[in-house]
Amino acid sequence: MSDMAEAGVRPVPDATTQRPSRRRLSDSRIDHQPGFVLHSYAWRETSLIVETFTREFGRVAVVARGAKRPTSQFRGLLSPFNPIALSWSGRNEIKTLVRAEWLGGMQPLRGDSLLAAFYASELLVRLLARGDAHPRTFASYVELLRSLSCNARHDAALRTFELDFLQDIGYAVPLDRCTEGSAIDARAQYAFAGGHGARRIDANVVREHDGGSVSGGTLIAMAARDFGHPQVVSESKTLLRQVIRYHLDGKPLNTRRILQDLRQL
Repeated sequence: MSDMAEAGVRPVPDATTQRPSRRRLSDSRIDHQPGFVLHSYAWRETSLIVETFTREFGRVAVVARGAKRPTSQFRGLLSPFNPIALSWSGRNEIKTLVRAEWLGGMQPLRGDSLLAAFYASELLVRLLARGDAHPRTFASYVELLRSLSCNARHDAALRTFELDFLQDIGYAVPLDRCTEGSAIDARAQYAFAGGHGARRIDANVVREHDGGSVSGGTLIAMAARDFGHPQVVSESKTLLRQVIRYHLDGKPLNTRRILQDLRQL
């Protein structure tokens, strides 16, 4: 029996959880859908618009009416990184939140782990279309939050999430072969273009590339999700930042900007 089970805490839902959503005959009502809050903002005087990420329906926007009132049933539930079960109704793009139930099973996030989780959530908001289910990404997001809550190395956890997420949404980073078709050589250096992949370059001209270069050894380690070496950690972060910026059309991430500002204080 797991430690969480012994403690009487229900496990965080993931893509392998067997419990199905309870639905009415009409698709306008969805009940008890496992998910997380990604972002929320005020709507009118007492309500919130909440962007959620759910296991079976992907990113779903809901209006939580009266959520800002002291007596609201949603009080304290609609915070990021809380595993919750959501029930909503409506046929429009923004649904009406009917009920939210805390599922428990995860420790609070602090410090760099909290910032890393906000960064991952912003990626989901920026790169996922609403209503597009991604159960694999949901499972990866749950695993990321679990790792961060256990004070695991946030850099390795984030790089793994980024790679799995990009692969799931069709932006897989090619790590086993270069653009010419040959296998990656661990001893070679490569220039990496966000939309094309790795191109082998002469070691004597590495510094001429504005985006820097990455070693073949790092690409092979990334493919194996092995981030134990400092060089792999550093080069993979630079590479994935470049790839993500490409798919965001060069638009900056708010979380990264905030982190940079904090480090300058």
